[in-house]
Amino acid sequence: MPVGNAPQYFLKDSIYTRITREIVADLEHGVAPWVRPWGGTASALPHNAATGHSYRGINHLLLGMRCCSQGFASNGWITFRQAMKLGGKVRRGERGTSVVYYQPIDPEANDEGSVSSVGSSRAVLRVFTVFNLDQVEGLEALIPDVSGDIPWEPYKAADDVIERSGADIRHRGGAAFYSPATDRIVLPMRSAFGTADGYYATALHELSHWTGHASRLSRQISGTFGSEDYAFEELVAEISSAFLCAHCAIQGQLQHSSYIASWIKVLNDDHRAIFRAASQAQHAADYLLGTAPAAQSLAA
Repeated sequence: MPVGNAPQYFLKDSIYTRITREIVADLEHGVAPWVRPWGGTASALPHNAATGHSYRGINHLLLGMRCCSQGFASNGWITFRQAMKLGGKVRRGERGTSVVYYQPIDPEANDEGSVSSVGSSRAVLRVFTVFNLDQVEGLEALIPDVSGDIPWEPYKAADDVIERSGADIRHRGGAAFYSPATDRIVLPMRSAFGTADGYYATALHELSHWTGHASRLSRQISGTFGSEDYAFEELVAEISSAFLCAHCAIQGQLQHSSYIASWIKVLNDDHRAIFRAASQAQHAADYLLGTAPAAQSLAA
């Protein structure tokens, strides 16, 4: 993989296909990569160590997957040129990780090899290579010290998200679900969960479905069980819940392992599906966190 700060251009389907294959490979082994990245020891959320910019959507997934698989202690990432500019150096032989974004282009342009539609506009898929701070020499000062106790209040953060939503949540029965017809979330009593993390991961999953209501983000959430629309919405909620768990610094959990086969089918049938799912999951998380920017790209 080439290194450097300059963007690399790929045929659009090649990058979609490569990223999808990586995620499908994990799913085929029974692992949901959007849950796994935040179960390790890496600090903070994926961010550019030089600019402080937080990675979002599909990049959040890609960097989280790489961070976990390599056991990096930091979630700070940097380009080859940024490292050099700050006085650091990427260690010889280190393999970079791709991050992507869509850059709007002139609608009169005709570069069909790298152009995708984003809503009603056209954009070029740009790919950059970044390296984890653990792969760089000379920038150790940018790695936060997480050796001591972390003074967070994870459940308070999750409670705040739930309370601010204003969602109608009822605790009863033995099942967790969101009903679009009544616009209501039903959860088992808290005492029914083995851990607090399990309760909050489930609640955030159902809240992510809740954001899809026509009065909010208006996603397609009326698909019947077993349909591709149903599987896709579950994928969105799973990823959104993982983003929210990461934000609240609590252990994410795979809510519906029984859907893995249907997710594999969705992703194999459409190599852009994971990009759309990650984008919609980011919108859902932003809605619940009250941080949705005025405009967002599919892979921002």
